[in-house]
Amino acid sequence: MAYKKETDYEGLQQLKNDIKAGTPAKLYFFYGEESYLKEYYFAALKKKLLGGAMEEFNYRRITAEEMSPEALRLAVDALPMLAERVLVRVEDYNPFLAAEGERENFISLISDLPDTCCLVFYYDTIPYKTDGKLKKLSAAVKSYGCAVEFYMQSERELCDWIARHFRSEGKSIHPELCRYLILLTGGKMHALDGEIRKISAYCSGQEIRKEDIDAVTEPTLTAAAFDLIDALAAGDADKTLRHLQSMLQNQEEPIAILGAVGAHLRKLLAAKTVRAAGGGPQQLMQTIDGRSDFYAKKLLQQADKLDESFCRQAVLDCFETDRALKSFGRDSTLTLELLLLKLAGKGEV
Repeated sequence: MAYKKETDYEGLQQLKNDIKAGTPAKLYFFYGEESYLKEYYFAALKKKLLGGAMEEFNYRRITAEEMSPEALRLAVDALPMLAERVLVRVEDYNPFLAAEGERENFISLISDLPDTCCLVFYYDTIPYKTDGKLKKLSAAVKSYGCAVEFYMQSERELCDWIARHFRSEGKSIHPELCRYLILLTGGKMHALDGEIRKISAYCSGQEIRKEDIDAVTEPTLTAAAFDLIDALAAGDADKTLRHLQSMLQNQEEPIAILGAVGAHLRKLLAAKTVRAAGGGPQQLMQTIDGRSDFYAKKLLQQADKLDESFCRQAVLDCFETDRALKSFGRDSTLTLELLLLKLAGKGEV
């Protein structure tokens, strides 16, 4: 995952300042894991540059399939109609992967962009990666462009954002429930935006309750794994299988469920190690590359219910089951059920 670093933040802050001042740069590179923010700020940039009757006329979009040096040159050289600039969006094109001649043409183009153009390279299905070995291209990109990473927001940033969005719906929510909603959705802002709308529509009062969230929010596999592991820890085979059936009814693939359960058990093993060393949530977050204090605390609380030997064996059992499913073509649902029944028999409170 991409997290906020000083250099990443500078690009986003520069973009915000450019939009606010009404002086967007000629060249941007939009990339990163948080697609909601990426779309939001591109829309804001588009509105700032092209808001008006001729908006679509002055907007050029070049998909990865349509991209060529000729198409790009024609787009950036186009003259705006009843506006100061055209906006060109190029999707999923990485010049660092281009042939040498194409890279030279690219450097020539971005070093001499007309004042009537704003060019945005927008990365969605491929990562944006520079190559320090290509020094001339790296220098040109850094000199003429602004790289903006849209990173996954921190738990604190998301809590503030969630509270603001609920307020816009005429609702209020406790910070602890904000963190709970982040856990259920995985913290992606697109998912959160939809859930906030649903919860607000469902909630009859002004204050959002946990019951409102649970009534309409479908947890991600990662979140659902918490409840399933709780059942395993209690040795409750019936409840464990009910959680599994709920996941299957939501059309989750057995191999994906196994992956989520295995990943969760590995994190629990890490939590046991951190706890044994006298560490807490912050140390666990560093160990598992996490960003949620709420999530880390829940992992530690759950790990306290389990013996380390159980966690280690459970991880091995998940690995063997994964290998069996991929190698021998067994009935995936039955195999997963048998694994969970075995683990439920080993669970210790």
